[in-house]
Amino acid sequence: MQVYPNRFNLDASSELKPFYLIFGDEPQQKLACIELIRNAALAQGFDERQSLVADGQFSWDTLIEATQTLSLFSSRQIIELELPTGKPGAEGSKVLTSLAQQVNPDVLIVIHGSKIGKDVQNTKWFKAVDKHAIYVPCYPLEGNALYQWLNNQMRVAGMQPSQQISQLLVDYCEGNLLAAKQEIQKLMLLYPQGNPSFEQVEEAVVDQSRFTVFHLIDVLLSGDAQKAVKMLYRLESEGVEPNIIVWALTREWQTLQSILFDRQQGKTINWNQHRIWKSRQSLYQSALQRLSLEHMRALQLKLTEFDNAIKQSQVVRPYVELCHLCLLFVPYSLNNVPLDYGILD
Repeated sequence: MQVYPNRFNLDASSELKPFYLIFGDEPQQKLACIELIRNAALAQGFDERQSLVADGQFSWDTLIEATQTLSLFSSRQIIELELPTGKPGAEGSKVLTSLAQQVNPDVLIVIHGSKIGKDVQNTKWFKAVDKHAIYVPCYPLEGNALYQWLNNQMRVAGMQPSQQISQLLVDYCEGNLLAAKQEIQKLMLLYPQGNPSFEQVEEAVVDQSRFTVFHLIDVLLSGDAQKAVKMLYRLESEGVEPNIIVWALTREWQTLQSILFDRQQGKTINWNQHRIWKSRQSLYQSALQRLSLEHMRALQLKLTEFDNAIKQSQVVRPYVELCHLCLLFVPYSLNNVPLDYGILD
């Protein structure tokens, strides 16, 4: 059964499942879910815990032995098995399938790892375990989902959230929920009454937003120029090589150019041919409303000039040029871009 993190709740009286599957790329939600399982299990007599990592040197006999052996001081145990790739391999699949077919009420197994796709969810071992499990996918939160999560975290901590404060924390901690939670904890230490003013919060918090090049591409496709500039500023401060961003921009240019050409020929967009998943199709549709083949030819020229210049070390401030390139993806949004970001100085 699949349950999202915001609806995943356990306490001392909850009926525990023999298995829990916690996967995703958002560490704070994963840690929170695993901590809930630990606390509920401990309250119900699972007072022994083992942690295993199924890396390249891992022996699956270790897991089998762990499920069959209890210490002299415990009658129930929780086993946390990390699958770094989300895939246990042939031997691991057999072991997990076998364990799912012989559920032990005194052993609770938490299997966790990075984000998995439908390919893993459709495997025999996953389906066998899922029959006796709760599967919690932990995806990065954005937009309204992030806003609601922050509001809830502030209420739980004893703070009184306001629209201004919540939006400030969204801007400062986007893509980094662990930092957001730490900032809320810091605010409660500074203002234990739980009602700091916006000015006090603004002075106390630190910009800890974290983004990847892939986040940047999605924002460019959506047409949010202001957010794109902020992301570039963060990527520059984190030392991301300009070549990586140029590669991503060039790849998206190729995809958009191909789609625009097909549309000019009167063809229906074949999303599968362009390897664009359903969840991202709306982003491309938004970009296609702004861009034309003529615009793409101009963008190609700028990308080529920058690529040649940076390979010859002729670009003094590459992120300034990258900013100009990125803004060419959002030609109708330039008037909304503030000039107070360090990258544009």
